[in-house]
Amino acid sequence: MELQQLRYVLAVADTGNFTRASERCNVSQPSLSQQIINLEKEVGHKLFHRLGRKAVPTEAGTTFIDRAQRILFEVESATKELSDSPALERRITVGAIPTLAPYLLPALITRCKKRYPNLQINVQEDFKSMILRGVLDGEIDLAIVSLPIEESRVHVEPLLKEPLLLAVGKSHPFAARTTVTPAELANQTFVMLGTLSSLTAQVKSFCGDHHFEPKIGFRCSQVATAKAILALGTSVSILPQVTRAPEDEATLSFIKLADADPFREIGVIRHLQRYQSRGAEQFLTLLRERAGELVAG
Repeated sequence: MELQQLRYVLAVADTGNFTRASERCNVSQPSLSQQIINLEKEVGHKLFHRLGRKAVPTEAGTTFIDRAQRILFEVESATKELSDSPALERRITVGAIPTLAPYLLPALITRCKKRYPNLQINVQEDFKSMILRGVLDGEIDLAIVSLPIEESRVHVEPLLKEPLLLAVGKSHPFAARTTVTPAELANQTFVMLGTLSSLTAQVKSFCGDHHFEPKIGFRCSQVATAKAILALGTSVSILPQVTRAPEDEATLSFIKLADADPFREIGVIRHLQRYQSRGAEQFLTLLRERAGELVAG
């Protein structure tokens, strides 16, 4: 039995398809299939039902997959622990959602270079569901995301609660206001991020709590694009406070939502079974410091 065979099994279980699993593992589909057949012969059980193009774990496969995940995490953790010498160059991968990555990570990386010059940080920016998958697959050491996270295999450390603010262009009728009520947003055209964005889900939930469905006129993949559209003065959006930048003062107004005070909770997550390297602990130290600064204002 080889570790690579275990990785192939997990890839098939995760994708539900031998072809997609082979693409993920950068190996030909016949080679991956043969390796799994060899493994099935070795353990004496079929691990997958082959249902056309779909692969579904058998009862034996489900048991084997659970053990395979543990084995691979233990092997990876042991490797990291043995190589985690203070004298060696260290590297970690940090994940973050798009509404946090550009506003938190550059300053943290700059601070890290000064305090921990041997630590190299790789960044993976993606939607929360993909970041969580990276943590579970062992590809991401730590991830900064919006909470909650409903996953028993990860450790969640809350960092701060961040206000959500109404954002409008300077020519919008609301621009001179100090507060706006949620009810006044019912007839407004919204600028939203994509459907996979956790912020979009939260804004929709906020609108639903105030008994209206937001009229979405624009969907964007980046906050910068949303700001450019808002600057035209014909629409509104609800954005996290961290996205507010000094250069926005000329084109945008950020307004408190009266009688609502919406916020999002930010936390850092990691896999419960993953070895926490010195590099990860060093980055966490800086992240906690920055979170404290943001809370203090």
